[in-house]
Formats: sequence, C-alpha cells, structure tokens
Amino acid sequence: MTPAVEAAKRGKVEHTLHSYVHDPAAASYGLEAAELLGLPPAQVFKTLLALVDGSPVVAMVPVDHQLDLKLLARAHGGKKATMCPGDQAQRLTGYVLGGISPLGQKKRLPLYLHERAADWPTLYMSAGRRGLEIEMAPADLLRLTGGKRVALVRD
Repeated sequence: MTPAVEAAKRGKVEHTLHSYVHDPAAASYGLEAAELLGLPPAQVFKTLLALVDGSPVVAMVPVDHQLDLKLLARAHGGKKATMCPGDQAQRLTGYVLGGISPLGQKKRLPLYLHERAADWPTLYMSAGRRGLEIEMAPADLLRLTGGKRVALVRD
C-alpha cells in the first residue's frame, strides 16, 4: 500500500485502484496510463511540482495538456512559476517521477487542479507508484488535499 492509498482510506473517500504493467521505455507516464487503462487522456491527470516565486506547489492537469506556468503563478498569487527540478520534486513528495501522487505527500503543499476536472464524475491520478492509478471524484480530491480548482491550461 502506498501513502496515497492510505490517505484515501483515512479520508474515507470512495476510490478505486487500477494497475497496469508500466513500460520503462514509455515516453509519457500519463499517456501510457490512459492508453493501457482505456481512458480518455482528458480524464487522467498528471501531478506536477512547480516553484512559484521559489515556493513549491502542486499542479494537476490532464495528461494530454501542458501546464501554463503563468496561470499557475497567478492562481497562487505569485509573479513567476518554474517547473521544480525532478530530484527536488522527489524529495518534497517522497515519490519517484512518474509516480508522484497528490495524496500522501511528505508535506502538504498548496494544490491547484485544472478547472476542467469538474467535467468528469471521477479522475484518475497516480496512486504513488508507476503502474498504479487511483480513481476518485474531483471534489473528494480537493477535500483531501485542501486544493483549489483553477484554470491551469490554455485551450
């Protein structure tokens, strides 16, 4: 069991785990999950770490979209956002790249979920390791993380 799954259980939210065989040669962890689980990429969300004015924040966007750093900075009330270096993201969260979950991180960081998450009854996201996704309602994710729903990609 991963810390993410334990966090969902502790929070008493309805969730479902989905596993698949991860290919280390996959070009995109998120697109791989969507394809192997037979899901629309817009329903599978990647968990990204960024630094807004030097402070770490979590951003979640559909795997077929790219995070708009200006929108993230604005959502957090900052001036500039940059992607967090991979090694720092792993240290901050306790997870490996491709397995970073928004749940059960070492320290709770501000979380921003792309507004289109509300289009789906449930979202899929990493459950804390490559090859394992957790499905839950967007509202439950926001309740567990204290996150906010905002525009994070330009359509």
